[in-house]
Amino acid sequence: MTTTTAHTSPSGPTPAPAARLSPRELADRLAAKAVHVIDVREPVEYASGHIAGSVNVPLAQLTRTELPGGPLVLVCHSGNRSSRGLGQLLEQGHPAPVMDLEGGIPAWQQAGFPLQRRAGAPLPLMRQVQIAAGSLVLLGVILSQTLAPGWIWLSGFVGAGLVFAGISGFCGMARLLAAMPWNRVSL
Repeated sequence: MTTTTAHTSPSGPTPAPAARLSPRELADRLAAKAVHVIDVREPVEYASGHIAGSVNVPLAQLTRTELPGGPLVLVCHSGNRSSRGLGQLLEQGHPAPVMDLEGGIPAWQQAGFPLQRRAGAPLPLMRQVQIAAGSLVLLGVILSQTLAPGWIWLSGFVGAGLVFAGISGFCGMARLLAAMPWNRVSL
């Protein structure tokens, strides 16, 4: 079911209402070639799995990029970035209808729809963060038990970083990993 959300800007109401599409509605519109899908995730995320036919335009570049004409559906991992991008386009007065995918890529997959993956794509960034954080916590515990008790602070530091990431939405480890050479993806 399509959910409509009205957005307003300081200069008054925006020209087109915003809608959230369910995965089924998006699949139907894609089959009818009635929409263009814009994936606002980072290139490394896009390479690890994306909706067939979608175009990758990271959120930071969305308002500076020439977008296809006609109705647009923005997608991301959770729906957070696509919702922000939707607001940016509506604030700008984008002429075509703009929507986003409810629940993001996981909802698309849960509904049984496939993703296209780029051959040789790195692991998804969140899995890399989990591997790195878990390894550092384990290393801190092992070193604190075998070498010196002070190594336990390594585990505490990583734990505090994860709590901060959860509260603020900013993950320094993800930013660091995204800059690593194996995560540099050119599409």
